[in-house]
Amino acid sequence: MSKPIVYFLCTGNSCRSQIAEGFGHKYLDDQYEVHSAGIEAHGMNPKAVQIMKEADVDITSQQSSIIDNELLNRSDYVITLCGDANDNCPMTPPHVTRMHWGFEDPARATGTEEEVHAVFERVRDSIEERIIQFKNEGK
Repeated sequence: MSKPIVYFLCTGNSCRSQIAEGFGHKYLDDQYEVHSAGIEAHGMNPKAVQIMKEADVDITSQQSSIIDNELLNRSDYVITLCGDANDNCPMTPPHVTRMHWGFEDPARATGTEEEVHAVFERVRDSIEERIIQFKNEGK
């Protein structure tokens, strides 16, 4: 039997959804098939790769891609991580459980290198906590 599919969606599939996919593989791979995509594909954000490396999660093999409608329609859970994706995600069939986990966009952080790093770290840790909660609740 195939595993339920979790599909993380964001605007550009470069940062938040990539972080979520990375933690999804770390925490959910035993129970779920995990993917991510965006309304657009902006490429991997190097700061997202670095902040995940600091958490001992390698996301360098992940790809920035646009939403695959076939995968979207086969998904069991579609989780949007930003308001834009939540508002603009294609319609999902009734069997798909849609959730919205809104997180600040760390790619838009401004300030010193340390301040920007702190935003990436905070968002990363918040996404990790939410994925652990998802796993513990069985959804």
